[in-house]
Formats: sequence, C-alpha cells, structure tokens
Amino acid sequence: MAKFEMRGKELEEIKKMSTDEFMLLIKSRDRRVLKRGMNDYQKKLLKKIRKDPKKFHRTKSREMVIVPEMLGVKMGVHNGKEYTIVEIKPEMLGHRLGEFSLTRRSVKHSSPGFGATRSSKFVPLK
Repeated sequence: MAKFEMRGKELEEIKKMSTDEFMLLIKSRDRRVLKRGMNDYQKKLLKKIRKDPKKFHRTKSREMVIVPEMLGVKMGVHNGKEYTIVEIKPEMLGHRLGEFSLTRRSVKHSSPGFGATRSSKFVPLK
C-alpha cells in the first residue's frame, strides 16, 4: 500500500507541522480561511478534539477546514436533518467537513402514493 503524501510531505511530517506551515500545503481559499482565524465554535471543537480524540464529536460547523490534529477522529457532521458519521482520513486534509456530509439524496420514485387520482395511477403497458 502506498504511503500518503501531500505536496511532497509525508503524513508524519504533516502531523508535526504548525498551522502556519500546514497552510502553505493547502489551496488558497482554505489557506485564507485559516489565516483569518477560526470562530469561537470551531476553536472550542478543536479544543475538545485535542482533549479526547477517541470520543465521538458532533458538530454543525460544516465550513470548518480539516487540519492534521483532526486525523483519525470520528465526527458527526450535521446535514440539515441528522448527523452523518465521518471518519477523518489523511485524504480529507484541507477540505471542509461539509463536503463529506451530503445534504441532498437522490429521489427514487415508485408507484403513486395514497390519495393519488385515477389518472396518475395509470401505467402504460409499453
């Protein structure tokens, strides 16, 4: 199995980096977000993760950028209706939490529901 690399840096090197050094590896939009700083809710969540990384953490902060300190943590990310379980993997570094908790599902239509009119119940033979 191939080792994970991000812009020429191996996973162990990335884990040891400070936030400023990590910012140089990610895309400009996410770099700008980290440079401006996290809000209080995101700081509090990161503090909880540092304190107990084995615990399951739930969050509604879908716009939070995934940093190396979050690797290996199982989180519940809110999708508008419920919390979907997301396990943070190395490939997710630099992305947003919301990218891994989809808000829309594909609709699967079946037969007409209860209370449908006669015309909507019609199913052609061909």
